[in-house]
Amino acid sequence: MTTPLVSICIPAYNNRDVIEKTIDSILNQTYTNIELVIVDDNSTDDTYGILKKIEDDRVKVIRNEKNLGMVGNWNKCVRETKGELVKLVCADDILLPDSIEKEVAYITKCPDIVMTINDSILIDSSDKEIGTFPRYRKKGIIDGRKLSRISLIEANHFGMPVAVMFRRNTFDEVGGFDEAYHYILDFDLWIRISAKGLVYVIPEKLNCFRLRHDSNTGNVFLGKDSKYYKEHVYLVNKYKDEYGMKKYEYYISLFSRKLRSRAYSVYMKNWVK
Repeated sequence: MTTPLVSICIPAYNNRDVIEKTIDSILNQTYTNIELVIVDDNSTDDTYGILKKIEDDRVKVIRNEKNLGMVGNWNKCVRETKGELVKLVCADDILLPDSIEKEVAYITKCPDIVMTINDSILIDSSDKEIGTFPRYRKKGIIDGRKLSRISLIEANHFGMPVAVMFRRNTFDEVGGFDEAYHYILDFDLWIRISAKGLVYVIPEKLNCFRLRHDSNTGNVFLGKDSKYYKEHVYLVNKYKDEYGMKKYEYYISLFSRKLRSRAYSVYMKNWVK
């Protein structure tokens, strides 16, 4: 197996209670040719104090002098990397020990593979497993544009940042995260990256995605912010012509988004601590 440098990014903001677990899961990977870039977005808690104590040559810690917001910080975090391959991990998520090793093995099978995606284990604030989040129903190599079109109509089959590895040069080619978004900036990026080649769907759970009531995802799932649906409408309108969406497919996309949001809200209220 080839061993390219993998850059793992953690964009951090007020994550003092969870970030150490996330960092430990990254530094203890079976794949060792990594760099960890952590950009603290001018946290108001002791997140930066925790980060300053890290003693590992693979870790690069940066603190923004002023808060850039999520999109700005995510872009800065990736642009500070040096690796050929990149993975963005939110500051409360967890990588299973062999996640990077397996993702590298799949993405390097072919130069036309621009990203890999894998299944997620859902955990709550106490690390308890509360479910799973599968990716696309088919496994192996998928045409990126085909997967994007299906995702626009049905649901985001790419998944959260912790479930994705992508090529840095493709990120630069498509221009990074779009500042028009607050919630689904990752979905938009996956569509643009995948359009440049192939996606490898790995049929394994390689990460843990944390659901919390006080996170952005928690706000979305609980229906506390209507901006999420508006962003979905913006996303679909942005790509509907490019991907030849028929009128009924357009309305299926909007209806399924509303339906899933309601289902997520029930799930969060009843099963997530």
